Amino acid sequence: MKKYLSTLLAVCLVLAAFSMPASALEYTFDSPPTGDFGTPTSTEDIIQTGAEPANKDRSKSSALIPPGFGTPTSYLPNSGEYLTPNLAADGPLSGNYTLTVTGGTGGGAPALPGAVDTSAPTSPAYPTTSGPVTAFTDVTADLYYRNGSLGTLEIPSIGLSVNIYQGTDSAALKKGAGHFTNTSIWNGNVALAGHNRGVNNHFGKIHTLDTGNTITLTTALGTRTYTVTSVAKVDVMDNTMLEATSDNCITLFTCVMNQPSYRWCVRAVEA
Repeated sequence: MKKYLSTLLAVCLVLAAFSMPASALEYTFDSPPTGDFGTPTSTEDIIQTGAEPANKDRSKSSALIPPGFGTPTSYLPNSGEYLTPNLAADGPLSGNYTLTVTGGTGGGAPALPGAVDTSAPTSPAYPTTSGPVTAFTDVTADLYYRNGSLGTLEIPSIGLSVNIYQGTDSAALKKGAGHFTNTSIWNGNVALAGHNRGVNNHFGKIHTLDTGNTITLTTALGTRTYTVTSVAKVDVMDNTMLEATSDNCITLFTCVMNQPSYRWCVRAVEA
């Protein structure tokens, strides 16, 4: 028994010699390396003039909705309607505008006098380099007939009577004569287009017209009779006959058969 206790004591002493004290572990944290940012190289000094910018009001209260593309006033400065008319200091721009060009060569600057009384709409003038003042009547909703047309074109000498529709796309020309949307519908130059062959070849004979033949235009604004003054073959890229005029006239266009680079152009003036 004594020998057993001696052995047990020796084992306990050996174990005590190899035991390690319990303590908390230590941790070391290093900060990440600094970012690889470029070094500023500009040495330009900032100059403070103290002057106020020319356009101080950049808020939505001064924003304008631009006019429709191709309309007579689409290129005029300060034209259009306010985006928020209730916030506009000077009130909304509304009604029609009359545009005049100073100088006999059309080189003067257009003048926009401002809004006019909307209870009596007027036709805005449409300037070109051909004269000091031109006439123009825009297409409005009240000018359409119930069948969707803008009026009727009649040429007795070739037996033509056809309805007029807005636009010169295939949908309009399929129904009748098409009205060039950037031209007048009453005062000034009224420009129309039509097919020259096929089922809807309404303008197939306009190149056979002679000077002095009559053309009648009927719209919601009335009826006008024109006298043919010229029949010509023009280049397909020549759009001078689409320009607005100071006198009342009508211009008809159609393709030239088998000559895609040209088209027939008939001009008639008010009789």
